[in-house]
Amino acid sequence: MDELSEQEQWDRLKAWVRTNGPQVLMLTALGLIGFYGWQWWQGRGEKQAQEASAMYQQILATLDDQQLAAGVAMIDKLRADYPKSPYVSAADLVAARVYVETNQLDKAVETLKRVASTAGDEKLRPVAQVRLARVQAAQGNYDEALATLGDKPLGAQEPARLEARGDILLAKGDKAGALASYEEARQLHPGGGDEQDSTGLLDLKIADLKGSVAAPAEQP
Repeated sequence: MDELSEQEQWDRLKAWVRTNGPQVLMLTALGLIGFYGWQWWQGRGEKQAQEASAMYQQILATLDDQQLAAGVAMIDKLRADYPKSPYVSAADLVAARVYVETNQLDKAVETLKRVASTAGDEKLRPVAQVRLARVQAAQGNYDEALATLGDKPLGAQEPARLEARGDILLAKGDKAGALASYEEARQLHPGGGDEQDSTGLLDLKIADLKGSVAAPAEQP
């Protein structure tokens, strides 16, 4: 596999967002009705929580209709009215996805940085961190993207961090480094079930690189 051009990186990023966007939104929704969201619900009162929830649903519908400016304005209002609500960071994640799909990468970076550093629900921070690195890589900022991923494990997002790191190293031309990251990510995937498609793609990446990385060593 040759080094990826910027256009190929961009195409892959958009494909990744389209594939993983609904999954991340589902995880977000599940998280919002979990422990953290319930704590906020109790602490802020039922009325305010219902209002924030209703506004969040409006934001999703607005962004789904590709009304980005209106959706962002609603997110800003949600942030102003309910700054501690977990719906704020969840809405930012959705907006970042739309920014990527509309090729507004600078705005996607700004939004994802905010979620990665300030999300009240800390489970959302590593999700935003991995997405941020992929957007930075799509901009050609590979070293910055690697710095964003860092070396610290990201819990449930660790396989995603390692795979993203492999993609970025491959884009830089470091096939051996990419292969090592892919293989480490694969070891953390239990496989089967909902992860079958994801691990299948990872297996293809590993198989492709094994041939090209091993070939020079086999030369006399």
